[in-house]
Amino acid sequence: MFTIMKDITSSSNPIIKEVKGLYKKKERWTKNLFIVEGVKIVEECIRWGKTPKYTLFSDELFSVNGGEELFSILKNKNSQNLIKVPNSLFRELADTEKPQGILAVVDFNISKIDEVVKNKGNFIIILDELQDPGNVGTIIRSADAFGASGIIMTENCVDVYNPKVVRATMGSLFHIPIIYMKDKKEIINYLKDRKIKIYTTSLKGETYIYDVDFNEDFAFIIGNEAKGVTEEMIKFADLLIKIPMEGNAESLNAAIASSIIMYEVARQRANIS
Repeated sequence: MFTIMKDITSSSNPIIKEVKGLYKKKERWTKNLFIVEGVKIVEECIRWGKTPKYTLFSDELFSVNGGEELFSILKNKNSQNLIKVPNSLFRELADTEKPQGILAVVDFNISKIDEVVKNKGNFIIILDELQDPGNVGTIIRSADAFGASGIIMTENCVDVYNPKVVRATMGSLFHIPIIYMKDKKEIINYLKDRKIKIYTTSLKGETYIYDVDFNEDFAFIIGNEAKGVTEEMIKFADLLIKIPMEGNAESLNAAIASSIIMYEVARQRANIS
C-alpha cells in the first residue's frame, strides 16, 4: 500500500511511477487497475459508485468547465486519496493532447458469463478480434445506449482498459458488463446450450436486419476492422445478416455498422414501427 500524500512534485514518486506503468496492458492486468482521465468520465466513475485508489489533479482542472464542481465532489467523498501535482507533471501523466487536469486510478472486475446471461431477453455483443480503440469504445457506448445485456471480448481484441478505449466509451464502460473469453468455441457452445442464437454480418448474408426477429434471445458477432468476422466464427452463426445500403459504399466502419444493428434491435424491442 502506498502512503497517500496531499502533494506530489517528483516524477520519481512511487505513485507517479505506478500511474505511468498502467499505460501498459500487463501492468493493468497484474494490478487490476486502470486510468480514467477527464472531467466527464471521472465524474461518471464516481457517480456509478467507484472509489478511486487515488485521484491526481492539477490547477488546470479549475479552468475546465465542470472542474470546480467535480473537485468539490471528490473532496467530500475521498479527500484522503486526492493528490495535487504540478501542471507540468500532470502533462507527463496525461494521455490526451489537451489535459483537463484530472485523472483517477480505478480497480476493475471482469464479469463472468454466468452473471450476464439471463433467462430471457438476451442481447449480447461478441467482439471478434477488434483492434481499433475508438471502434471498441464506440461499440461499448452504443451497446450501453441501446440496451445490450453485455459484451464478450475474444482473444486478440484491444484491451478494453486501454486509455483510448476508456475515453471513447464516455463512461459507458461503468454501465455494461464486460466478459473476457479466449476460447471462441466455448463461447458459442455456452450460448447455444442456452438456446441463444448467433448472428453475424457477412458479404454472403441474404437476410436484411429488419427481417430478423431481434425479440428472440441472440448474440451478435462484430468482426475485425480489416478482416471482418473470422471464418471460425462465421461457421458458428445461425444466420448471416446484412444492412441495406443504397449508396455506393461497399462497407461500413465496424462501430457504425454495429450501432445501426443495435438501433434496429432497440426499435424492434420497443415495438416501434
